[in-house]
Amino acid sequence: MSTAYFMGVDLGSTTAKAVVLDDQAKVLSAHIVQMGAVSRRGMEQAVESALASAGITQKDISYTIGTGYGRRLVPEVGRTFTEITCHARGVAALFPEANLVIDIGGQDSKVIALDEQGLVDNFAMNDRCASGTGRFYEVLARALECDISEVGALAMKGIQDLEVSTMCATFAETEIISLLAEGADPADVAASVHRAIAHRALGLVAMVGKRDGIIMTGGVAKNPAAVHFLEAALKQKMQVPDDPQIMGAYGAALLALEISSGRQITLYDPEKIQALESKVEAAFKPKNRSIPDCVKCTT
Repeated sequence: MSTAYFMGVDLGSTTAKAVVLDDQAKVLSAHIVQMGAVSRRGMEQAVESALASAGITQKDISYTIGTGYGRRLVPEVGRTFTEITCHARGVAALFPEANLVIDIGGQDSKVIALDEQGLVDNFAMNDRCASGTGRFYEVLARALECDISEVGALAMKGIQDLEVSTMCATFAETEIISLLAEGADPADVAASVHRAIAHRALGLVAMVGKRDGIIMTGGVAKNPAAVHFLEAALKQKMQVPDDPQIMGAYGAALLALEISSGRQITLYDPEKIQALESKVEAAFKPKNRSIPDCVKCTT
């Protein structure tokens, strides 16, 4: 009997991720490509690389699910799901004890509360402001004149807690430069910004309710200082997957397997997931989206 293969593709704001599973839910390959905003070419490269690593072709894929900002741009999909659903699915499969997911990506951050079945119970999301996202860390790295991969290690060396009054990515660079011009230690500046970002994230957590069993995902979870200061703000330890960036694609691949084969690898409640999808989609309709505070205060 031939093996069936399933794919999840997460086309996010700054990266494209693809995961291939076999019919036993084993991860055969995963690939991440960082390119421009919602890049079709990045998505194609991620898919091509994941297929090549698994030793198969697109024709061997039984079912594909797309997720992320650009999910409707993913070709040859059976269905699409929001990143809320897919991140929850991936985390619940790897961490059965998970009750809360904090996902911080390139351009948004989200907190997802899970019920006892591992399904989404509630969620809160900031996708209209770069504050506290990967973009904000890029601003910090540029102002400190260091590589983004070095920011976390630098922040871990900080001792003094400096006042960081703005969390707006547009104005933060100016404030950081001012602190440096006043003679502040770059490590203290980096640590203080990380600390401020962590406290900002608490606002999203408060919207869904703090719980035990916290998992952090997204590219920012690779930053040790981001994890450290968020744990300090939460007063609670978190778990981080080995590859926190692929959780959405992994969850999408699991859903592809479940839907196509009718088997339950993780708990799959079609009615509840559809209700969640409708709620998320409604939240992102333009008429339901409020004007960001940063726009309000400048008009």
